[in-house]
Amino acid sequence: MNAEETKVLHRAIGGSALGNAVEWFDYAVYGYLAVYIAANFFPSEDGGASLLSTFAVLAASFIIRPIGGIVLGPLGDRIGRQKVLVLTVTMMSIATATIGILPTFDTIGILAPILLLVCRLVQGFSTGGEYGGAAVFMAEYAPDKRRGFFGSFLEFGTLAGTVAGATLCTLLNLGLGDDTMEAWGWRIPFLLTLPLGIVALWLRTRLEDSPVFSEAKADGETVSEGAAGGAIASLKTTMTYWQRILILMGFVLLLNIAYYTVLTFLPSYLSDTLGHSTTQSNFTLVIIMLIMMAIINPIGALSDRIGRKPLLLAACVGYFVFSVPLFLLIINTGLVGQSIGLLGLGILLVIMCSCVSSTLPALFPTQVRYGAFAIGYNVSTSLFGGTAPLILTFLIDRTGSNLIPGWYMMIAAAIAFVPILLMPETAGRSLRGTQCPGDNDHEVAATGVELVGYKK
Repeated sequence: MNAEETKVLHRAIGGSALGNAVEWFDYAVYGYLAVYIAANFFPSEDGGASLLSTFAVLAASFIIRPIGGIVLGPLGDRIGRQKVLVLTVTMMSIATATIGILPTFDTIGILAPILLLVCRLVQGFSTGGEYGGAAVFMAEYAPDKRRGFFGSFLEFGTLAGTVAGATLCTLLNLGLGDDTMEAWGWRIPFLLTLPLGIVALWLRTRLEDSPVFSEAKADGETVSEGAAGGAIASLKTTMTYWQRILILMGFVLLLNIAYYTVLTFLPSYLSDTLGHSTTQSNFTLVIIMLIMMAIINPIGALSDRIGRKPLLLAACVGYFVFSVPLFLLIINTGLVGQSIGLLGLGILLVIMCSCVSSTLPALFPTQVRYGAFAIGYNVSTSLFGGTAPLILTFLIDRTGSNLIPGWYMMIAAAIAFVPILLMPETAGRSLRGTQCPGDNDHEVAATGVELVGYKK
């Protein structure tokens, strides 16, 4: 790559990663401020019921994510990745910042939680096109032999956004105290999403579409922007790859249950369920995430050398074997044991995260890559990821067992093992063209499964 190509690549990586950071800054803020949101929008003498309602709103925002994926994903395959990514980061930033100025239940009654839900639904719809588009955009810009390394920066953005949100909320809690945080301090992190979104928007408006998509469009391999019935035609073409979409969904089940348990649910679990100090728990999680940030890019580079599947299978087996023991450490030991348990969960998660944005886009050919990724990823996320905090809170409340999160991730790992085995190894493969990356004959020989939609 020459100097100009390298500059464009770095800009594409930065624009994609920052947009993802904004998304996860919001999720982190919502998770870390869940207690204050519950008090302001769902006041109740039963704190558990209020917290459950708060997570229910989070889960509801995930219901609309597949709709966002169905609409925005195929749209990105028709009009281009860059245009849709400009739209998603704009919607996402405005919706999140609006939460910071909403009146509370004490001011306008039942309308307050309704408005909160509307903001979360808008955020969920935009996110339905955000993550898939950013992953595809980054993967199509990255050199084939280094796609794992450059792709890992997308999840670096996820962790950076989460760390920023967690750190800000913890510092505000320390500086302002619980009473002030409940009164108005909880609004500050949401309002700060707006300037972050503006920077991400500025970066994305300066980018052109990926060379891979531009070539496919110039060769007439994509559905034309102005074609009659273009949206339906694009969606139908996308769904011919339904077997690979199902494989993606099976893996994403584990990825998102682990993601939302570790990065969204654990803050309230450590403080509300286990009774640990909020500040201590938050700082421990921040340190764990900083360690994850330090190792994610080297692990991504490792996947370029040894392949994605060995790492994904190792993480999957690790969650199956160690989830329950790690939660036993978190529950039954002091700070050192708790930290070891959290670090174990974080390392298994970062192994998967380092490979996601290089593995999943490579399952599909250029003309359906955005749509297939967005639909499969968001359906699985809405069913299993965003609902994880709600389901875990409910099950712990009903069973009285604090080990529920460990068993939940263990079951998810058992389910995800087969889809990971069925995935083709795409490390180093080109993403150009209308055929699925990977050797179909080798896949059939290895798995006995013929994947439809493959074109020679």
